[in-house]
Amino acid sequence: MLSMDKALESWVARWRQRVDLPLLVRWYTAPGEVPPTAPAWRLGEFDEPAVTVTVRDGAALPALLSPTLDSLGEAYVEGLIDVDGRVEDILAMAHALAESGSAERGGGTWSRMVKSFTHSRKSDQAAIQYHYDVSNAFYSEWLDPAMVYSCAYFENGDESLAEAQIKKIDHILTKIRLQPGQRLLDIGCGWGALVIRAAQRFGAQCVGITLSQNQYELATERVRAAGLQDRVEIRLQDYRDVTGAFDRITSVGMFEHVGLKHLKDYFRIIHDLLTPEGWCLNHGITSTDPHDGETSHGGGRFIDKYVFPQGELPHIGTVLRSMQEGGLEAVDVESLRRHYARTLNCWSASFEAKTDRLRAMVPEKTWRIWRVYLAGCAWAFEHDQVSLFQVLCRRAGRSAQELPWSRRWMYDGAIGSG
Repeated sequence: MLSMDKALESWVARWRQRVDLPLLVRWYTAPGEVPPTAPAWRLGEFDEPAVTVTVRDGAALPALLSPTLDSLGEAYVEGLIDVDGRVEDILAMAHALAESGSAERGGGTWSRMVKSFTHSRKSDQAAIQYHYDVSNAFYSEWLDPAMVYSCAYFENGDESLAEAQIKKIDHILTKIRLQPGQRLLDIGCGWGALVIRAAQRFGAQCVGITLSQNQYELATERVRAAGLQDRVEIRLQDYRDVTGAFDRITSVGMFEHVGLKHLKDYFRIIHDLLTPEGWCLNHGITSTDPHDGETSHGGGRFIDKYVFPQGELPHIGTVLRSMQEGGLEAVDVESLRRHYARTLNCWSASFEAKTDRLRAMVPEKTWRIWRVYLAGCAWAFEHDQVSLFQVLCRRAGRSAQELPWSRRWMYDGAIGSG
């Protein structure tokens, strides 16, 4: 106890020379509420702390002495520390400590991580099921009613999340110029919102694939409830095993799981599945490091360990090059970074508002992981640590005469516009 007190006192004294934060650090390992007499240290001058960190286990000390986003995040999700305060303030404090720690270590902004993922069918399915099969009920608590788990499209900025998610789907389906009767493949279909919308409003014949057992079961149930069994098929299938020809292909929030080394092959598969006149839209998260690096201060390491096993983010330049190598021509590129910052803020706010309910649904560690993940990603998109692009493409080598003169059709929103 005494050595821990001295270690924390030394840490606080050193950090107060560099930062002035409304942060209170307490040391108390017993369960339950922390008494007023427990040792406490301030990292700044303030009346009331914005964030209070309670050290529950001495094993948290290395994370405090040399803080990074992954070490602080790990200490939190493993229960070595408790953190009280608004989630926005908690993220701001974590970044301030990580940035100061990086400066003390003489490190740079970006933290590169060598990837060695195999991305076999088995490992990819395990990674997908780890993330998406928490439970359908868990996701339904903080997503919109359609359970669209990807960046929404706030056309005017004042839409509700549910409205913005419908607009996102319509924006995608209008971009690919989806026509009645055309065959659509949705790679990574989630809980089926896009294929159901494509069949109902655009009259398409749809196939949606996922590697998540929970998503497959609920999406199939939703298709049946909508009476669309004759127009929508949901498959538990790897994209590498799809055969046939499709007039349109969409991939929303999926290629982050493909792996940097496999992007060219992924786009080649899309090329081979497209009809000669077909269109594809890839909607996915990208790195803002031109060398495909991880997000700064260990944020990427935390995501890889606790949230998205085997996830890899390419820079948009890498995406476009890989598309061309895979035989696809990029026709239109649109950044939706601001939209994803807003989407994640909506998710995080909903998650925080249902804290008691969510904590009762899942293990404490799972709840902590998702709390940090949603708020942390909102911060990352807001501060240009990561981005998101929609890339509209078609088979390379086609005549320029087949391309429209302007982008007007994407925003007029007319079904079947030519």
